[in-house]
Amino acid sequence: MRTSDFDYHLPLERIAQTPIEPRHNSRLLVMNRNQDTLTDAHFYEIGKFLNPGDLLVINQTRVIPARLFARKETGGRVELLLLKQVEPGVWEALVGGKGLRKGVRVCVENGPEVEIIGELEGSERLIRFLQPVENLLPQIGEMPLPPYIHEHLTNPERYQTVYAVETGSAAAPTAGLHFTPELMITLQETGINFARVTLHVGLDTFAPVTESDPQEHKIHTEWCEVTPETAALINKAKDDGKRVIAVGTTSVRTLESAASVSRINGRVAPYRGPTGLFILPGYPFKVVDAMVTNFHLPKSTLLMLVSAFAGRERMLDAYQKAIEREYRFYSFGDAMLIL
Repeated sequence: MRTSDFDYHLPLERIAQTPIEPRHNSRLLVMNRNQDTLTDAHFYEIGKFLNPGDLLVINQTRVIPARLFARKETGGRVELLLLKQVEPGVWEALVGGKGLRKGVRVCVENGPEVEIIGELEGSERLIRFLQPVENLLPQIGEMPLPPYIHEHLTNPERYQTVYAVETGSAAAPTAGLHFTPELMITLQETGINFARVTLHVGLDTFAPVTESDPQEHKIHTEWCEVTPETAALINKAKDDGKRVIAVGTTSVRTLESAASVSRINGRVAPYRGPTGLFILPGYPFKVVDAMVTNFHLPKSTLLMLVSAFAGRERMLDAYQKAIEREYRFYSFGDAMLIL
């Protein structure tokens, strides 16, 4: 297995720059692994492919307005991208600018002063805000949109799921962006259930694998939680012979992490803590029966994960057909349902 095995060519015009309105009007490519079929649909039709009793597991994390702009004492502009809060006032962050060494202070535009207190890998730094900042972020921060999105996002809430409540992510769990409250109510009225997990998404999740052997890639840990209540819902669905459907790769990793600490095979245990689970082809899925997911970047850990679930050749063939059928790719793009 080589990283190059997960490469494909995507025409630039297939990268979605703006979200579809309303959310559930995005397209949906349905892959049935048993029947080896690909069906074109729209996301609001997802209920046609689900059964009463199926459990959709959604990630309720909320994205931090984590992109900040600051000035050095010399006047030079600095960009800070908050990645993870280590303790109150202290964050791991990506920094853009020259001479940003330990001990340097910068002042956030319309915000507090920041001191660099540690140098991590590459452009990552450990920074400390000299005044409380958490409540100020909605006013002074911008949404950390991926670098392939060049259009300005007029409504920041459009990069949040409609069910986002637990603040802590540096990027959105994008498979969930297609749900509307109306669609969720419709699905529940037909007997399809929802369960909530939390995984705070780090930007490393989306980073391309640069090593030629993907098994040498170091995946960064992310914090996740499966509450006892959610674990009970998942295990009941499994006991009843119903499908557990992960909405997004973040939900997949959370569920499989909770399954790895369970004493019962094929079930989950409550879990709260870090996960560094890296799912590659050959991984034996323990609880996930189906998944909703967007179209992922070439050579990414996310493409490797869905390839582990559906087969590499089958996934790359589906991606090629999606390109030919003019599906929209990446964060603001269309979705897949893999059954």
